[in-house]
Amino acid sequence: VQAYDANLPAWPAAVDATEVGYLDGVTSAIQTQLDAKMTPTYTGDVNITGELIADSYNEKFVALTAAATVDVDCEAGNVFALTTDQNTTFTFSNPPASGTAYGFMLRLTAGGTHTITYPASVDFAGATAPDAPASGETDVLVFTTTDGGTTWYGALAIDAAG
Repeated sequence: VQAYDANLPAWPAAVDATEVGYLDGVTSAIQTQLDAKMTPTYTGDVNITGELIADSYNEKFVALTAAATVDVDCEAGNVFALTTDQNTTFTFSNPPASGTAYGFMLRLTAGGTHTITYPASVDFAGATAPDAPASGETDVLVFTTTDGGTTWYGALAIDAAG
């Protein structure tokens, strides 16, 4: 017979079937199972209804490879970097469907004196793309779309860093 301990909470007078069901399938420590359920891993698109509040948020970084034509694959990440080694034309692929906002940052470092061409769908202020960074300099540009990439809004956020 167990001794009475005044520090323990009172045992409920009755446990219903729903409460017993909470324990159905428990094979190890309950906290371990709860922890496992609270650290999900998802691939593909995940839709969340309601507000998402995160203690920490990270975006995928993608180092692009220099070439005459460089594709920014929107499904690959949100932060891209390229050091040019020749004149470069950018393409933007796989933006989310119209009605979903998407944006990315491009850190562009000039590995020499090169021209940069952006897709015709990019709308820069004054309808003019910013000048390419000078050799050895880095520019940071941001782009956003809400219509599946039909129109991109682009802006030079940092000019001639480094």
